Amino acid sequence: MKVWIDQKYCTGDNLCEDLCPAMFTQQDDGLSYVKQDGVVLDKPGGKMSIARVPGEHEEGVREAVAQCVGECIFIEE
Repeated sequence: MKVWIDQKYCTGDNLCEDLCPAMFTQQDDGLSYVKQDGVVLDKPGGKMSIARVPGEHEEGVREAVAQCVGECIFIEE
């Protein structure tokens, strides 16, 4: 499974990080980004910054997708 965020739709609620801090973080611009192995994938962001999701975080990522207000988190199986 892989995950990415479309920052142009991110509302900055940061719920994704609350639900799965290992995979999501909010940057100084107020938008959320994915992380992979603890590294923030913010350059360039969007679909070009797609992260592999370890099995132990799949449930948290799916919950973040379901709860995202901006509907900006996307999963690729």
